[in-house]
Amino acid sequence: MSEALLSDLIRADSLPSVIKEIREILYSISPGIDLSMVISAFNMTVDLYEGRFPGYQRCNTLYHDLRHTTDTIIAMARLVHGAFIAGERFSDRMVALAMITALFHDAGYILEESDYEGTGAKYTAHHVERSITFFVRFGEDLGLDPSEIEEGRKMILCTDLAATIPEIQFASKEVALLGKMLGVADLFAQMADRTYLEKLSFLYKEFKEGKVGDYTSEIDLLRKTVGFYDFTENRVKTVLGGVDRFMKHHFKERFGIDSDLYRRSILNQKNYLQQILAKPDAIDPRHFLKRKKTKSKAHRKP
Repeated sequence: MSEALLSDLIRADSLPSVIKEIREILYSISPGIDLSMVISAFNMTVDLYEGRFPGYQRCNTLYHDLRHTTDTIIAMARLVHGAFIAGERFSDRMVALAMITALFHDAGYILEESDYEGTGAKYTAHHVERSITFFVRFGEDLGLDPSEIEEGRKMILCTDLAATIPEIQFASKEVALLGKMLGVADLFAQMADRTYLEKLSFLYKEFKEGKVGDYTSEIDLLRKTVGFYDFTENRVKTVLGGVDRFMKHHFKERFGIDSDLYRRSILNQKNYLQQILAKPDAIDPRHFLKRKKTKSKAHRKP
């Protein structure tokens, strides 16, 4: 499987496949781990995005959707597993907390039932604090205690590109490491998606509604995404402590692949983007983005 693609490993568009993979990864870390909170949070998240969670509407953002959230929890589970293989140790409760924060990290895009103006994209600039509010509000219902809720709040804050992570007062090195992992999982889940470049048209619409950035068009966002790859590389290496190094351990142990498939996918897409942007200005680079754009769908809950 040395030439495998990230998208070959599991059916990422199938919720049963996603939760099955998460179970197997977490049981390989700790065979006796209690996943009841994680499963409850997973089902809560599916209900939230599908419009069945009391007090909230169905997700109406096409970029920050259920699929991105499930991609993020998979990436987070893989990082935690890779770190375990590399010798890092986490309590079962902290592993469960890390999975829950991955599920709730973008809940701030979901509109309350009384909010019918625009889409959740209007909260782009403030979605992290809204996500934290959701997590704090419902974390206790899942069985988290106040100290765990405070630790989870700081983990979710690590997904905010504007957050000054070195200034966050983490309760322990364990929490700090998991927070940085969540920051990486969020970025890698987006940028390693095989339809990432196609989905940038959705992201442009979200940015425009949320009044974020200075992008003048979808093509302008495509061009500036080249620089975002460099920004992400630097952020992962410095602010997020290079915790992406754990991915390779996961793929080697679980699939016998001596490579970080997230980085491979990201590099391939960056190279392709640069190729299509190098064409004459008269040629619309979007014409070379042919992969199908799909909305996330829940086939059934686990």
